Amino acid sequence: MSSTRLIPPILVLLCLGYAALINPHEQAWRGAPALPVIFSVVFMIQVIGFLHAWWRQTEHFYDLIGSLSFLLAVGIALYLNPAATGYNFLVAGLIVLWALRLGSFLFLRIADVGEDRRFRKIKRSFSRFLLIWTLQGVWVSLTSSAALVAILTPMSGSVPGLAWLGVALWGVGFLVEVVADAQKSAFRKDPAKRGQFIHHGLWSVCRHPNYLGEIILWFGIFVSALPALQGWQFAALLSPVFVVLLLTRISGIPALAKRGLSQWGDDPLYRAYLRQTRALVPGVPRPLIVDDV
Repeated sequence: MSSTRLIPPILVLLCLGYAALINPHEQAWRGAPALPVIFSVVFMIQVIGFLHAWWRQTEHFYDLIGSLSFLLAVGIALYLNPAATGYNFLVAGLIVLWALRLGSFLFLRIADVGEDRRFRKIKRSFSRFLLIWTLQGVWVSLTSSAALVAILTPMSGSVPGLAWLGVALWGVGFLVEVVADAQKSAFRKDPAKRGQFIHHGLWSVCRHPNYLGEIILWFGIFVSALPALQGWQFAALLSPVFVVLLLTRISGIPALAKRGLSQWGDDPLYRAYLRQTRALVPGVPRPLIVDDV
């Protein structure tokens, strides 16, 4: 058996072990710890999505199913916490709004473009395609883990002040991501900009403002979840840290950087953009200076 085929079950087991570690005390479904149950449902949804995608050889519903998985996980968590209060619904609402916006945006973008180039070769291999769907399950599970713990934990009284601070951070990140996506979508639809790279608006401040917004909003969700965490549950810090690692080291910035160099690497203006504009941390926007030396 190839190593690629071994990775999915190993990833699932690691995620379920992590879920058991941070599961809120006494929160269960028919005797089983609640959070591992939710994670199991998330992975089952990915398997169903994979089987359909493999049969039809399509990636069109990949991102949509990912977003729906977040919504399903939140819904199950609220169902398993019959004592849910305004705090629990507040944390749940942050994920629901984010998932509805991002899921619809990505699905409509794929429908407009016709394909996701990342999957051209991957979807031809059963094991590699299954791995990609498994990784989506890992993404949903780990990223939502802090919020799910908070949603599952009964909280009495008013919403803690720390939770509102998290909401404010989430709002900043959500706004940055929405504006960045809107600017890039408008840029791509402009026939005069065809074949060019975007370097105006938020994209003049950093090269990946949409990822910056994503990171900020998930740290906001973690801050909102903090009042519900105790003991080993603080390991749910893995939620925003995983988002940072995913976007800066695994599938986000590295993949786009490689594609950008392949497409515009010989363009002096693009090289100036890379040299003068930070990848993620915002800097003062300035006119691009092309070095002809």
